[in-house]
Amino acid sequence: MDIHKYWRAVLEQNAQEMGRFFHKGACVNFHNTNEHFTAEEFILANCHYPGRWDGEIERVTVCGELIITVVHVFSLDEAISCHVTSFIQVKDDQIESIDEYWGDDGPAPQWRRDMHIGTPIHP
Repeated sequence: MDIHKYWRAVLEQNAQEMGRFFHKGACVNFHNTNEHFTAEEFILANCHYPGRWDGEIERVTVCGELIITVVHVFSLDEAISCHVTSFIQVKDDQIESIDEYWGDDGPAPQWRRDMHIGTPIHP
């Protein structure tokens, strides 16, 4: 499975192309919001999310039939920036399941800044 082509379809909100990557009966879990989707529901939610999006894959780790990705996702108007870690289980070169963890990008919390600990990863 070409993980880069999958993520391109996701970021372009291309429902037809996304559908080609999923195994029949596949599911997707958003753990941050306690949501479980069929592949069809996930594609519908992704493609109807407001705005236009882009992103870049920052990391890919393959462990047998498990692909782990970290992707920086952002709106083209720069209003929203997030990172998503996805655990993608593959069967017969198609996605069988995805467990995703989304987090909004932003500054460190004030209490840590007040402690004067840590340094920026990206200047």
